[in-house]
Amino acid sequence: MTAPVVSLAVSLVDVLLIVGKVLLVAHVMLGLGAVLVWAERRVSAGMQDRVGPNRVGWFGLGQSIADLGKFIFKEDVVPGHVHKWMYILAPAITVVPALVTFAVIPYAPGMQIADLDVGLLFVLSIASLGVYGITLGGWASNSKYALLGGVRSSAQMISYEVVLGISTVGVLLSVGSLHLGDIVADQAASGWFLWRQPLAFFLFLTASYAETNRLPFDLPEAETELVAGYHTEYSSMKFALFFLGEYLAMIVSSSLVTTLFLGGWSAFGLERLHWAVGLLIFMAKTLFLLFVYIWIRWTLPRFRYDQLMNICWKWFFPLALGNVLLTAGAEALDLPVLMWVLPIVLVALGFAAAALAQKRDLGPPPELAAAPVGAPVPSSPR
Repeated sequence: MTAPVVSLAVSLVDVLLIVGKVLLVAHVMLGLGAVLVWAERRVSAGMQDRVGPNRVGWFGLGQSIADLGKFIFKEDVVPGHVHKWMYILAPAITVVPALVTFAVIPYAPGMQIADLDVGLLFVLSIASLGVYGITLGGWASNSKYALLGGVRSSAQMISYEVVLGISTVGVLLSVGSLHLGDIVADQAASGWFLWRQPLAFFLFLTASYAETNRLPFDLPEAETELVAGYHTEYSSMKFALFFLGEYLAMIVSSSLVTTLFLGGWSAFGLERLHWAVGLLIFMAKTLFLLFVYIWIRWTLPRFRYDQLMNICWKWFFPLALGNVLLTAGAEALDLPVLMWVLPIVLVALGFAAAALAQKRDLGPPPELAAAPVGAPVPSSPR
């Protein structure tokens, strides 16, 4: 009688530990999402020479809590023309994949909720489900603007998921494993894939921006064309869930880039001192990438939709395939330098194109050229 009781107690302890990990990570991610909203406002204010939120709390840190209160107490309107259950379900479908995906990402030595041998495959497959929330939200709203935003999102996210997946193949060929812990360990021993797979890093990072619908890839919610795109008909906490889903996807994306290309929790062997050091290293890298997300948003203008698709299928897709072929050749011939051939060629072509464009620049036409110094200013026509 004693052995079954002991085994039951042990199994209950294990279950409680797993539930505790899940709740802790979920609350940390939700809290970080709220901090990101504040950080986006402060960083954008600094870039535009504004003050930003500074009224609620120290440095405006309480602004996100105030926003949450505003969303909670707003009237929860469900328009009469929508498909009700799909309309209500869509925001939750957007948030859940981001929370589930983070379960397999190792954020410190030996620390993750689920240790899967196919961790990378799990991340890519679950993260791709986020498109359903946006598409269903656009379709269920029964509105032309929202439907166009949903259709745009489907085409955009499915297209860039192809690039996202192929760009990881070079990492898999080098490591020989889908286990995220093995990928981090390989980088700790042989160097970050940022240096060993530079083109894959660039393609993966850029495709991540498109996957999270951030500028310059935010065509599904282009306010100049679609009012607010797929969430035009949403308000109150339903809109807040769409908003939160975007920031949670940013956190997962930055964590994945850190794991695959920036060494995860490893840096110069410092992670051997204590697991907490590894956790701090992982957090520092992830927060830097989140800052880059915000930096890019407030720096680059939005692409046109035809440009968005041309970049994906005419440039990124062939480059991703070329990177796979070069990586396979480098692994087969034991010549790591081959993986730098394509990036060097592309950079050289970029400089050559810039030089040719500068030579062909004939300046403004004569009627728009600046008047010489001292020339009389013509009177305005009346």
